[in-house]
Amino acid sequence: MERGLNLDGFDPDSSPAAAMAFRVRAVQTSQEIPFHYHRKGQLILALHGGITTEVQQAMWMVPTHYAVWIPSNMPHSNRVTANARLSFLFIEPGCAEMPEQCCTLKISPLVRELILHLASIPHEHINDLAVQRLIQVLLDELPKQPVEQLELPISGNARIREMADRMAQDLQDKRPLSSWAEKFAMSERNLARLIVKETGLNFRRWRQQLQLIIALRLLVGGQNVQQVAGALGYDSTTAFITMFKKTLGTTPGRYLKALTNDQAE
Repeated sequence: MERGLNLDGFDPDSSPAAAMAFRVRAVQTSQEIPFHYHRKGQLILALHGGITTEVQQAMWMVPTHYAVWIPSNMPHSNRVTANARLSFLFIEPGCAEMPEQCCTLKISPLVRELILHLASIPHEHINDLAVQRLIQVLLDELPKQPVEQLELPISGNARIREMADRMAQDLQDKRPLSSWAEKFAMSERNLARLIVKETGLNFRRWRQQLQLIIALRLLVGGQNVQQVAGALGYDSTTAFITMFKKTLGTTPGRYLKALTNDQAE
């Protein structure tokens, strides 16, 4: 049974269960859930389409085969693409040694199937011994999932947020820092300092991180390297591959091959 993004009104915090899972389907248009929090930690697994999760100082754009981990009581908002399919896993605080900060996890086939199987079990059977054994295996395996650097540092600063939103919406927006500075009626030097102060990255590295996150979403979503390079406004496929390899240490083709092999195991 699939539920809506708001779990059809069900509050997972009302249950003391160590872990609860849900299959979730978005409607035909993109949807956003405003800032909220849960007593339980939440893992959001992308099954089809993508999800963007935002916390106070950062944004995660999670493609298929990845999940974003949101610790207990951390305010966050979620935005999903049209027709996205997800799985929500809620974990009682202290039941698994999960990261204390929001992060992206690369999910193994075993953990993915454990979550999906748990989501298929009616919640009135959550205390059955067989279900409890399944939950324990899941809680043992989850902390082993590798953390991936799919984070885009942002901030509450209106200028930084506008830049991130504009560049995410218009993938070919290549305007230089000087153009942004002119738009905000600032000197280029002051804007550069602001970006480093708010994000910890210089403008070039920050924009590159945004492009990398979007590139991964497009690649995992089925677009080939040439299509992604074009979508991001690169003059050549080679230039895109060079950026990708410099950041992740491997080419897009090898990255996707490794991901496919992992999912086939």
